[in-house]
Amino acid sequence: MTIHSQNLTPAIDPAMLDRFASVAVNVGLRLRPGQDLFLTAPATALPLVRLIAEHAYRAGAGLVTPILSDEEVTLARYRHARDESFDRAPGWLYEGVAKGFDGNTARLAIVGDDPMLLSNEDPAKVGRAAKANALAYEPALQKIAGFDINWNIVAYPGASWAARVFPNDEPAVAVAKLAEAIFAASRLGSDDPVAAWDRHNAELHRRTEWLNGQNFASLHFTGPGTDLTIGLADGHEWQGGASTAKNGITCNPNIPTEEVFTTPHARRVDGHVSSTKPLSHQGSLIDDIRVRFEGGRIVEAHASKGEAVLLKVLDTDEGARRLGEVALVPHSSPISQSGLLFLNTLFDENAACHIALGQCYAKCFRDGASLTPDQIAAQGGNKSLIHIDWMIGSGEIDIDGVGADGSRTPVFRRGEWAA
Repeated sequence: MTIHSQNLTPAIDPAMLDRFASVAVNVGLRLRPGQDLFLTAPATALPLVRLIAEHAYRAGAGLVTPILSDEEVTLARYRHARDESFDRAPGWLYEGVAKGFDGNTARLAIVGDDPMLLSNEDPAKVGRAAKANALAYEPALQKIAGFDINWNIVAYPGASWAARVFPNDEPAVAVAKLAEAIFAASRLGSDDPVAAWDRHNAELHRRTEWLNGQNFASLHFTGPGTDLTIGLADGHEWQGGASTAKNGITCNPNIPTEEVFTTPHARRVDGHVSSTKPLSHQGSLIDDIRVRFEGGRIVEAHASKGEAVLLKVLDTDEGARRLGEVALVPHSSPISQSGLLFLNTLFDENAACHIALGQCYAKCFRDGASLTPDQIAAQGGNKSLIHIDWMIGSGEIDIDGVGADGSRTPVFRRGEWAA
């Protein structure tokens, strides 16, 4: 029996898993009575899928529709499929998903697969499959990036993922440790996790209100290997924690979350920057990323590990070499202080300040819900098939906000909020 197929659910506290499902539905999604839910998850996460379905129906869900993936099925494709398979994706499925979003279906994704599942597969095939999938998924992705509907991402401690994070432990121990780390980062430890999330959201909103009041023209990051000026999009708006989608539902898209974030100007980024944590992408580990921007575009890129994968990502389309997000996270965040490298962006991005290559979020503009794609582009928003976050923050990074008049205001000093 492979580690992918081992049933280690008994290693996970059932009461905490049930509490997690409740938080996903009632904090992450804030599902409305009568609203349908589209849910994707790895097959190993079926115990959490069942609990989420139960809590969703208790909250009045119309119809819960799950789709499960499986690591062994994924590997079978890479080992036995015809070559032309890697230039295809189920566009018919994503068109249906986009139609569901048009009908106000909520979206929930559970992550938890082996982050290095494809590390031994042909990187060219991995890149081709990823690009084909991104092209096919675009109709649905635009609904997510535009924040048309309430959506949420949570994680399940799959055995193969746990083995990557805790490689020296027996499988059951590793799963138990990863489950505890996920639950702690997701603020489930209090007697009333919904109230805990309300307090956390209020603190994140306080940060966004200060930043929006400053209305900086750019941010200047300095530190080891980094001297980077990120211009901010015209009419940008900082977001963090719970946000209101175009359908009027206020939700927490990511659980956990420690970030406040906004849209950079796709043509006003200059300087160089180095990553401070490895990036796990499509089964490959990309480490020690070093890039240089000119006029918003990456013109030089290197990595000590996974450089070929990075370069393929950057060549996805024109927008892949430009930024779609900049996010601020203090070095003292609970995920950073855990000392764990989760090898999963949902967690690792909440351990450090980060930037994202590719697609911007329409909601990070004032009156973003009323802006057309052309208006967003004119104000500096980026368009791409990808959205890939990687970490540039640490306890040695300083950030200044730069006003339109050139004035400078400390935002971060040595990785912590200065204001």
